[in-house]
Amino acid sequence: MATKTPVRPGGRSARIQQSVHLAVNELLDGGNREDLTVPLIAARAGVTPSTIYRRWGDLPALLADVAAQYFETDEVPQETGAFDSDLRAWGHQFHEEMSSPTGVQYIRDVLVGDQGGHSGACAGYALAQVEQIAQRWPQAKEPSVPEIMDHLVAPLMYGIVFAGNRLSAADVDALVDRLLPPED
Repeated sequence: MATKTPVRPGGRSARIQQSVHLAVNELLDGGNREDLTVPLIAARAGVTPSTIYRRWGDLPALLADVAAQYFETDEVPQETGAFDSDLRAWGHQFHEEMSSPTGVQYIRDVLVGDQGGHSGACAGYALAQVEQIAQRWPQAKEPSVPEIMDHLVAPLMYGIVFAGNRLSAADVDALVDRLLPPED
């Protein structure tokens, strides 16, 4: 009786994803976004266009997958010595990254091609970082993680996506200040 070989996490599928993602990034770095096509990406990645269509479905879904990988991070939020300054430093870093031209384009890609739940995954990456800060400072009962997501992350993303990114560093500070309990 033949046994089915389990899919290996670093196997052919992972190599295809890596080569296609690399091809997309190289083509975006070196050319005009409007010229990007599945056949062009496939040729650069050394796969057939049908491989890309079978795995991702279409170009927007592929771009969303590449963008989601951009947002994924193992980076630990900066430790500054206090909850409020950790939160402030993270808020500034998050705003800077998301509001950069690359960040804005990747946000759009995730939203346009979100067939695989990439927007939820991206929200999860921000949530994980906020949770790391909260876990680092368990004595800081306020604000809660959901409050930080609702009153810092959500307004930043709204400003970037819908308000033409008109938020400044002072606006980030004001959002953090509104979250923190008043000092005695």
